[in-house]
Amino acid sequence: LMEVILVRHGEPRYDEVTERGYLGLGGDYGRLTERGEAQALERASDPRFKGATLILSSPYTRALQTAATISRITNIPLTVEHDLHEWINDTKFIFNYDVHQSWLAFKKNRGVIVKGCRYRYETYDNLKARVTHAISKHKNHDKVIVVCHGVVITTLTHFDDEIEHCGVRVVNLTF
Repeated sequence: LMEVILVRHGEPRYDEVTERGYLGLGGDYGRLTERGEAQALERASDPRFKGATLILSSPYTRALQTAATISRITNIPLTVEHDLHEWINDTKFIFNYDVHQSWLAFKKNRGVIVKGCRYRYETYDNLKARVTHAISKHKNHDKVIVVCHGVVITTLTHFDDEIEHCGVRVVNLTF
């Protein structure tokens, strides 16, 4: 049994990404706002972290910056797990449609690709499988902190879970 403390990243900013004209995966470079940095700093003193022996982080800047702050304050080692990255709104990485509409279709269809759907989003089941696999690689730890993204966290809680920036959910997983 592994106790997993799920933390959503702090409040992000995308102004620098937008100014540079980054499209598609360029949004992954968005870092934290000053408020997001303060949220991460405050979250770092969460008493639920006591006894954790590893921090796993999404590779996206906003999550990694949050995880780095928590690691620095708690002295808990940090490692990046690629498959904790954000949900993929276009699995072909073409981005020839409005990705916000893809998100709305994902929500409406509860993460399933339905017949006639024009969007190529990652399914909820696929997202859950990759997240679970990423965490399971560290099953030698009894308690870990996982810093990632809201929709990623929902795969271990419930589909409609609304997680605030730097919000926490605690789950127990068996591998």
